[in-house]
Amino acid sequence: MAIRRDIEYLASDRLAGRLTGTPGNDSAAAYLSRRYAALKLQEASPQYLQKFVARPAVHSGQSVSLPTQNVFAVLPGRDPALRNQYVVIGAHFDHLGTSTEGALDPDEHVAVRRGADDNASGSAAVMELARLFSRSPARRSIIFANFTGEEEGLLGSAYFVDHSPVPIDSVVAMLNFDMVGRMRNDKLIVYGVATATEFPAVLERANTAPRLTIAAQGDGFGPSDHSSFYAKNIPVLHFFTDLHDDYHRASDLPEKINAGGEARVVTFAERIARAIADEPARPTYVRVAAPVQTSSRTGSDVYLGSIPDMAGGDTPGLKLTGVRAGSPADLAGIKAGDVIVEFGGKPVKDLYQYSDALYAHKPGDEVVIVVLRNGQRTSLTVKLGKRGGH
Repeated sequence: MAIRRDIEYLASDRLAGRLTGTPGNDSAAAYLSRRYAALKLQEASPQYLQKFVARPAVHSGQSVSLPTQNVFAVLPGRDPALRNQYVVIGAHFDHLGTSTEGALDPDEHVAVRRGADDNASGSAAVMELARLFSRSPARRSIIFANFTGEEEGLLGSAYFVDHSPVPIDSVVAMLNFDMVGRMRNDKLIVYGVATATEFPAVLERANTAPRLTIAAQGDGFGPSDHSSFYAKNIPVLHFFTDLHDDYHRASDLPEKINAGGEARVVTFAERIARAIADEPARPTYVRVAAPVQTSSRTGSDVYLGSIPDMAGGDTPGLKLTGVRAGSPADLAGIKAGDVIVEFGGKPVKDLYQYSDALYAHKPGDEVVIVVLRNGQRTSLTVKLGKRGGH
C-alpha cells in the first residue's frame, strides 16, 4: 500500500525526524517532489519546491534563519470555466527530529522523534489523493501542498498563503491533514465544518457505508496549517484521528500506523474534495464565532481572542493573523494584520512579552492595547474575557 510505504520512508531513521532546516527535512521535500513528478500532474513548467527562509520565534530573543522549502504541485482542472479556481489539499511534512523543543519526552535528549503519525501520515494522505485525482481530474484545479515549519508555528503555510502560486482569492477551499494515521473505533474528527454554509451537507453525503463516526467541529482556526488559510477568508476542513500517547514522542513510529484506517480517511476526503471541486458555485465562506480553547497556562483563564502570526515579521511586536469572531479583541476593533506593540502599558516586542502582559491580568479587566495598523499607532480599549465564554 502506497500510504504505508510513504510513511515508512518519511518516518525512517535516515530522515532523522525531518526537523525544519535539517538535511532530513530537505530529503523529505526531495522525496515528495519526486513523487509528484512521477504523477506528471503538470504538463507545462512543473514546479515543486517553494524555497524560503523560516524564522521561528525563539524564547531567547535571538534571530534564527532556516533555509527550507514547501513542496507543491498543481493538477489543472478539466472545466475551462472553473480551472482558474483552486482547491488546496495540504499537510505539513516536518517534525521535531532530535529537538526537545515541543517534545513530550524531553528527558530523551538523544532520541529521534520520527513523527510517523505527526505528520508523515498527513503527507502520505495528500500524495495518495494526488494519485487518485491524477487519474480522474476534477472540474476545478487542485494544488497539492506539503508545508514545512509547522512545528515552529505554521511557518510554511503562512509563507505559502502570502506567496501563493495562484491568486489567493482564487482558492475556494483548503483541506488539511494532520495526524490521520491512528484511527480508532471508526472515529474521525473534522474541524472547520462551520466555515462554509455548504460543508455540513457535503460531509453527510460523503459519509457512505461503512460509515465513519464523524466528530464535527466548527472552528476554522487551530494549531495546524488550515489556520493560515482560514485567516485569508478561505473555508477550511481539517482531518484528524485524535491525539494518542505517542504524540511528540520518539515512540511515534511507522509500525503503529493504522494504514487501513488512513485509507478510509482518504476515501472519505476524496469524496468531499470532489464535491467541492466539481460544484458550480464556490463554497460560501463563514466567519465562525468559535468555542474558546483552554488556556496553555495552568490556572489562567483570561481571554483576548487574537490569533498570533507565528511567522512574525520585521517589525517588533506581535503580528496577528486573525481575530476570533465575537471575541473581546473583535469587539474592541482589533483586526487581522494589526501588530500589538503595547498591552496595558507594557511594551510588546514578541509573543513572550505579549503572553506575560496578557496573563498578568484577569477576566473583566479593561486594558489599553496599542497596535500598529498600516504603520500608524492606534490605541484600543479592550475588556478582557474569560475562557469558556466571552
